[in-house]
Amino acid sequence: MNELLLLVDDEPSIIKLARLYLEREGFRILAARDGEAALDLANREKPALIVLDVMLPKLDGFEVCRRLRAAQHPAAILMLTARDEDIDKILGLELGADDYLTKPFNPRELVARVKAILRRGERVGEPQTASPVRLGNLTVDPARREARIGTSNLSLRTQEFDLLLTFLEHRGLVLSREQILQKAWGFDFYGQTRTVDVHVAHLRKKLEASDVKIETVTGIGYKLVVGL
Repeated sequence: MNELLLLVDDEPSIIKLARLYLEREGFRILAARDGEAALDLANREKPALIVLDVMLPKLDGFEVCRRLRAAQHPAAILMLTARDEDIDKILGLELGADDYLTKPFNPRELVARVKAILRRGERVGEPQTASPVRLGNLTVDPARREARIGTSNLSLRTQEFDLLLTFLEHRGLVLSREQILQKAWGFDFYGQTRTVDVHVAHLRKKLEASDVKIETVTGIGYKLVVGL
């Protein structure tokens, strides 16, 4: 494992800690301390993944993410948010981030998140043989990684699609947040499960016009049901 990662944070202690743990896992590391430097390095060095803090000098993390996605930059993006507020996370996801982690974070979880995101990218390129699944007016085609409500294509990011597939494969069954992290994210470290809640909220909005809904099972998790 020698993928190149770009760490972007204006706190030297965060960069030092993240570099220590990620280099132990065999990753090559570049670092930037402001948004402009991050864009320059990302465009020149083409890292596989960018760990991107929201609060940065010159350009904030949201703007860096927006510009990278507007330019069709292929790097995965893991955003670091200083506040545990859903609006920050949802905005990051809307702009094209693949996941988020709230600061302060456990460096072992950072490593787990990075590995899981990179594994997801590998799985997207693997051939799928499963047949399309139809529930009411929702059709999901795992082989093409496409979803439709009626005849309208549903725009889903990689993680949203994997989350929807997980619910479809276990439709009617209650899944805990930890189970969802394992099945849809591939995580083997469960320090935070709020990422599930944010992604579920985002996916729910996109499924509003469909015949399926994601129900909250209080104190346990979620399940996918087909509406009447």
